[in-house]
Amino acid sequence: MTWDISPVAFTLSFNQFHYPVYWYGLLFASTFVYGTLLFRWLYRREGRPEDEVYDLVLYVIGGTVLGARLGHVLFYQPGFYLSHPWKIPAVWEGGLASHGAVAGILLGVWLYSRRAAGPSFLWVCDRIGMAVPLSGALIRIGNFFNSEILGRATDMPWAVVFSRVDLVPRHPVQLYEALGYLLIFLFQFRYYLKRGDAGPEGYLFGRCLALVFGARFFLEFFKEGQAEFEGGWSISMGQWLSLPAVAFGLVLIWRARRADKPVTALG
Repeated sequence: MTWDISPVAFTLSFNQFHYPVYWYGLLFASTFVYGTLLFRWLYRREGRPEDEVYDLVLYVIGGTVLGARLGHVLFYQPGFYLSHPWKIPAVWEGGLASHGAVAGILLGVWLYSRRAAGPSFLWVCDRIGMAVPLSGALIRIGNFFNSEILGRATDMPWAVVFSRVDLVPRHPVQLYEALGYLLIFLFQFRYYLKRGDAGPEGYLFGRCLALVFGARFFLEFFKEGQAEFEGGWSISMGQWLSLPAVAFGLVLIWRARRADKPVTALG
């Protein structure tokens, strides 16, 4: 399969002004629309005021963009941005890191939970842990449209040639990740519906961290290197950053299982 679709969905034109709107940007923005709708449903289902959701969304958007950008700057291209610090705010030029996004989301949720009356930090995180995998799937589809985060060369029959980059058949690793995250979302949502709530605090969020970053660790083996300095490393920067996330997720799961033994039967 040859992938030569334009990354531009459409162009906004006003007189002499022409602004291309990218598929990636649309899919990235759609994660917040979907997240808002899902959280309105969750808050309504659990008897919380729906208008609280809009404050949460603002904190999450700010944390996501700030964390994702700084994560890319610090973990993937520190040398470039040290030499070009004025480029750091230029998010429209690309360069967002999912590990940084998670850290930024956690900061946003922590700030929200401090000022909001009622929901604890982990209460919100558990529901974030239900929503985030689908957001990750949408973003990886955006990466596929952008012909970025490329897979390694392969001769498998489903290999994709990203003709805007080169003529090498590659693993469509963006789609592998998107499918993996979609399955994790369905797994998380099924648990919530089957149990009727998110379970003991920290359980769903712990599963999200362990499953999403466990999948990320495995799928990194199919990717080309992304960090400017990881050449010669046995594992990639993405894998190094995934390990503590998986470990923290397992700790949260263990803690939750101790607090609520019946949760083991629902897996």
